[in-house]
Amino acid sequence: MSKAVEFYFDVGSPAAYLAWTQLPAIAREAGAQIEYRPFLLGGVFQATGNRSPMEVPAKGQYMQDDLQRFARRYGVPFAHNPHFPINTLTLMRGALGLQLREPQRMVPYGDAVFRAIWVEGQDMNDPATVAGVLQRAGFDPAQLLALASEPAVKDQLKAVTQEAVARGVFGAPTFFVGQDMFWGQDRLDFVKERLQQ
Repeated sequence: MSKAVEFYFDVGSPAAYLAWTQLPAIAREAGAQIEYRPFLLGGVFQATGNRSPMEVPAKGQYMQDDLQRFARRYGVPFAHNPHFPINTLTLMRGALGLQLREPQRMVPYGDAVFRAIWVEGQDMNDPATVAGVLQRAGFDPAQLLALASEPAVKDQLKAVTQEAVARGVFGAPTFFVGQDMFWGQDRLDFVKERLQQ
């Protein structure tokens, strides 16, 4: 059986953005594949009683500084989004819909949305802004919105989110290599070690 890392992510998480930029190289070096698991972080927070570290003032300030440190270490652009928090329900339905219908387009979609939120600081709560981002990335916004509205896509996002909670996930990003769970982009070294075993 080929090696794989499962990657539970929500585009509203800055740590998930940083992990998104690093995981492909880690997987490539280890000869592993990435199994993307788009899920709804808000649903996980609700189910587990967890909340964003940004809601705790001292922790939120520390996290912003720490995310900047990691972005510099990784050599990737990063800026805290002034419109945070972003309601990612439709965005994550879009990711999951693409994964179901056009899987080869899910990663380019994630690239565009993560960049809009965590590099360009765009207000992805605004439908017109979302439409512009998607159009520039080569997507048909109306078509993607229709896909995100399909009952099967909505149901699947709920199912993946419930599955995440059942497996012990409480935040994003979360990775599984076999049965081993790792939470946070600052645990990518452990993901790498586990993949290389």
